[in-house]
Amino acid sequence: MPDLATIGYEGCTIGAVVDALRESGTKLLIDVRAVPQSRKPGFSKRQLAAALDAAGIAYVHLQGLGTPKPGRDAVRAGHPERMETIYREHMASDRAQAELAQAKGLARERPACLLCFERSHTMCHRRLVAELIVAETGQPVLNLEAKLPG
Repeated sequence: MPDLATIGYEGCTIGAVVDALRESGTKLLIDVRAVPQSRKPGFSKRQLAAALDAAGIAYVHLQGLGTPKPGRDAVRAGHPERMETIYREHMASDRAQAELAQAKGLARERPACLLCFERSHTMCHRRLVAELIVAETGQPVLNLEAKLPG
C-alpha cells in the first residue's frame, strides 16, 4: 500500500509545492480545504488543479473534509485544540463520513497527499484527516514541507 503524505502551502510558492509533491512520488493531491480559494497565487482550486495536471498529478477537492469556519477561526486565534474539538464533531456528519470513505479509497489506490494551508501539520486539521485514514488503512504518513523562498 502506498504512503499517505500531507503538505501545507503557507509561505510557499506553487512551484515549490509541486516540486515537493513530485519528489515524494505523489500521484494524487487531495485538497481538504473547506474553502478552496487563496489569496496566494496558484493555490485557488482551478489554478492548483492546472499546475498539478501539468506535473502529472491528479487533483480532487473533498470539501466535506474541510474545517468549519469556527474551527478555522480557533486556529487563527491561536487555539488549535479548540479546532480539533470542532473538527471531530464535524466529522460525525454524513457528508464528512462519505468523503472520508472516498479519501480512504483513493489513498489505497495510489500515492496521495492531503493539502491544506498551515505549514506545520501539527497546527492543521489535515493531521486529523490523515489519522482517520490510517486508522483503517495502516499506511505510513509522510508530512512534507515545501522549500520556502529565499
